[in-house]
Amino acid sequence: MLAAYVLGSGLKPARALLTSFVLSVTHISSAVLLALVTNSLMKHTLVGAGRAPALEWISRLILVAIGLWLIYRAMRARPHVHGEGTATGFIAGLIPCPLTLFIMTLALSREVPEAGLAFSVSMLLGVGAILGAIAVIAAVARNIFIHLFDRHGAAIAKISRGLDALAGAALTSIALFELSR
Repeated sequence: MLAAYVLGSGLKPARALLTSFVLSVTHISSAVLLALVTNSLMKHTLVGAGRAPALEWISRLILVAIGLWLIYRAMRARPHVHGEGTATGFIAGLIPCPLTLFIMTLALSREVPEAGLAFSVSMLLGVGAILGAIAVIAAVARNIFIHLFDRHGAAIAKISRGLDALAGAALTSIALFELSR
C-alpha cells in the first residue's frame, strides 16, 4: 500500500519517509494502546487476541476512499493536498499490528508489561526501517523513471496521472479485498 501511494503521489523521498514513519508509529502504537485499553477484557481469554476488527474495517474503508480519490485526481489532473501523505500514513496505520497486539496482551496477562513494551519498540524499529526503505526506494524509483522521460513534457503529466490512477486502483483493490475477507 505504501509503495503504491508513494509512486502515485509523487512524494519526495523525505516526505515519503515521513509518511512511512507515521504509518509505522500508528501501526505499532495503536496495537499497544488497544492492548492497554482492553487489558481487563482480554485478560480472561486470548480468543481474538491480535485482532481489532472495528479498527481494521474503518481503516480499510478510509483506504478505499483514498484509493478512489487518487483515481479521481488522476482523471481530473488535480494537485496533491499538503499533508495528504501524513494523513494516509496515519489512516493506514490504524490497523493495529496483530503480533504486537498479541504480545502486549500476553505480556499484560503475565504482568510483565515492560516485556511487551520492549517487544513493541523493537517491532517499531524493524517495521519503521523496512517501510522507510520501501518508501524511499519507491520515491527515488519514481523520480528516476520520470527523469528518464523528462524530454517528453506532456508525457510526464500523463505518466504521473497514470501512476496516480494505478496507485489508486491498487490501493482500492487491496482495501476492498481485505474488506471482503
